[in-house]
Amino acid sequence: MIRTANPALGPKTFTAFPQAASSSSSMTIAGTVTRTAVLLGLLLISAAMTWQTSFKSGVAATLPLLWGGVIGGMVMALVTILKKPWAMFTGSLYALAEGLVIGALSAMFEQKYPGIVINAAALTFGTLFSLLLAYRSGLIRATENFKLGVFAATGGIMLVYLVTFLLGIFGVSVPYIHGNGLIGIGVSLFVVIIAALNLVLDFDFIEEGAARGAPKYMEWYAAFGLMVTLVWLYIEILRLLAKLRSRR
Repeated sequence: MIRTANPALGPKTFTAFPQAASSSSSMTIAGTVTRTAVLLGLLLISAAMTWQTSFKSGVAATLPLLWGGVIGGMVMALVTILKKPWAMFTGSLYALAEGLVIGALSAMFEQKYPGIVINAAALTFGTLFSLLLAYRSGLIRATENFKLGVFAATGGIMLVYLVTFLLGIFGVSVPYIHGNGLIGIGVSLFVVIIAALNLVLDFDFIEEGAARGAPKYMEWYAAFGLMVTLVWLYIEILRLLAKLRSRR
């Protein structure tokens, strides 16, 4: 059974579809890479817009874009998961929405810690290509125990996020986790590692989908799923670097 912690790439994502009639109408790894590049390009275009707005008009001017991106991204992610054949359109809208979030957050951190964004971006893409190389070379294998461990850790992190968010609504803050102390940094480092390991599960899942001959539109859906992990990884790396810089 395929297992991945990414909510967009669940155990039945590919197995729920019949095998494509021909290779030209089936999902391929190369096609998924191309679709991922398109979504990444859309995200960068959207992020550049909010980045420029922040530096020209101030951080406050990006807040509507930030929250619009958060809400829009959540809606588009849900629609994409429920309506996979629409992934080319809804996944693109998701990328544009997340670009608003990434651009606004990046500008906020950059104004406080100059140079932090280029470091976070370099670490994100460095992690992506390093893990892809390790996966393709067989140094890292997505065994069932590996998948189960990452799945459990990711679920635990999401539960903590949810509890922290709900407590925050009532004005209750969780100590240490979000601070720049050793515990806070350790927590952020752990989250970054788990987010990175989710990339391995995504690689394995995409490879499995291509091998099963999933429909062609699943390339867009798989690209969307990979984007979900990359956005999470970038934000967590940004937060970790910010904690480290704040200790100087």
